[in-house]
Amino acid sequence: MTDRRGVEAASFPPPLPPELYVPDARPQLGALLLRDGALTVEQLEWALLEKETSGKRLGEILVDRGLAPGAIVAQALAEQHGLAYLDLSRAEIDPGAVNLLPENVARRLGALPIRYTGDDSLQIAVSDPTNVLASDDLRLALGLTIEFVVVAAGDLQRTLDRCYRNTIHVDAETVPDEYTPVDDVRDGTAQSAPAIKLANQLISKAIEEGASDIHFEPQAHGMVVRARIDGVMRRVADVPKGLQPAITSRLKIMGELDIAERRVPQDGRISIRYGGMPIDLRIAVLPTTHGEQVVLRILHRASGRIGVPELGMSPAAEAAFIRAIKQPYGAVLACGPTGSGKTTTLYAALEYLNDDERVLTTVEDPVEYQIPGVIQVEVNSRAGLTFARGLRTILRSDPDVLLVGEIRDEETARIAIQAAMTGHVVLTTLHTHNAASSIARLRDMGVEQSLLAASVNCIVAQRLARRLCLDCREEYAPNAEERADVSDCDVLYRSRGCLECAGTGYRGRVALYEVMPVVGRIRRLIEASTEEIFAAAVEAGMATLREDGLRLCRAGISSLDEIRRVTGDRLM
Repeated sequence: MTDRRGVEAASFPPPLPPELYVPDARPQLGALLLRDGALTVEQLEWALLEKETSGKRLGEILVDRGLAPGAIVAQALAEQHGLAYLDLSRAEIDPGAVNLLPENVARRLGALPIRYTGDDSLQIAVSDPTNVLASDDLRLALGLTIEFVVVAAGDLQRTLDRCYRNTIHVDAETVPDEYTPVDDVRDGTAQSAPAIKLANQLISKAIEEGASDIHFEPQAHGMVVRARIDGVMRRVADVPKGLQPAITSRLKIMGELDIAERRVPQDGRISIRYGGMPIDLRIAVLPTTHGEQVVLRILHRASGRIGVPELGMSPAAEAAFIRAIKQPYGAVLACGPTGSGKTTTLYAALEYLNDDERVLTTVEDPVEYQIPGVIQVEVNSRAGLTFARGLRTILRSDPDVLLVGEIRDEETARIAIQAAMTGHVVLTTLHTHNAASSIARLRDMGVEQSLLAASVNCIVAQRLARRLCLDCREEYAPNAEERADVSDCDVLYRSRGCLECAGTGYRGRVALYEVMPVVGRIRRLIEASTEEIFAAAVEAGMATLREDGLRLCRAGISSLDEIRRVTGDRLM
């Protein structure tokens, strides 16, 4: 006979201390653990002594002191109270059941709804089945028949963190009129006003979840807060109407905007620290019929260094990209909508070219990542430092490689292309739908066609698609309609949703690339239409955004539905 840990238990049960014998009563926790060989008599006597002096529960002491695993203690507690034990780390949890109980209540009572066991019954995980008050509160609050299961205390806390990390519970409180500045947004104890605490909490949660922007949207009966996570908007909180003016004022104060002006749009910048790392927030305030809408765009300034291999391009696209940036001069353009990862791609090119033999300079708005060995200049329009003005000055210092954050106007376009023509490698971004249409966009901005033909080395179009959550993705056989896109693939993957991905089925993002080297026939077609340039690029072997996305589907990295969402129905 062996115990639960596989220990030989022929000599059990050992003699028990007299205080563990309780006639006609529930078996004592210590007796059960001794019976199962989870501890020795000496260990139990020592723990009972500490229980008397500290006032802590016996199970808590045993786990904290490392005398017994949390799972073994939880199994003994379940047997003691006639309940079932559940390994919470392997349990499937229904998000709908979790949503029945607000986070603050769940943490206060040490309880987590797991799943429905009937139309009016609910299974709830607890680590302390002796908490009778919690049992009464839960039955009263939920109005359902409750079935308790016992889980390890550590598993319960970790699962509570996972289940509630994507939502913020807001309590309406009186908001003082005075505010103090924010140091680190994670430091909620330093700020006493509820509006300040809530603003910090919302910003902190969005950064933690990897959001690119936060939208504070006034409605008739309150304020809805949504965050764009992995490129998709997600509702994270509902702010009571009474807190709306205070939250808006707090955000405007952080951005050094005029809180008395509520009739015209305002924009600014907020510099904060999160976990010791500097982060920029771009703030835009817009008057609406129900109050002022505030949008914060999150820009990480941390030194995140990524190389070309980490971009995830196909081997052919990566080789073409590297050939283009290794040229002694010429322009490489990254194009796509806002938030499609263009800057990350160009920073990877900078990292590739960054050595002692070259001078690398950037002019950006703002500087998103700080790279050792690179001279980085930040645009400041209020002080007169624009892209065009910064470019003209930088060119006098004769850099080898120049990164221009964005071509926004005709003057910047002309200077950048001329720089590429006169012996500099120019890396820059442009807002166009695909690689081929960038040529027409530059022509429309007044750049001479002869300059384009002589100076542009490569154009990279890109999008960001959501990655399938590896914890819950599932295989399936594509149907007839899907085979029209992926005829050479018998197995695809789709999203299912779990706690790790907040039920979305996706976690993180991956880039789709369309790399178009401007060589040969394409260079001769600079004056042609976008359609002709696109057709020539495909004929020369360029994989389109859709084709690159299908490559990710075949690899199980993303889903066909997601690639269709990101690329749309356009072939180009």
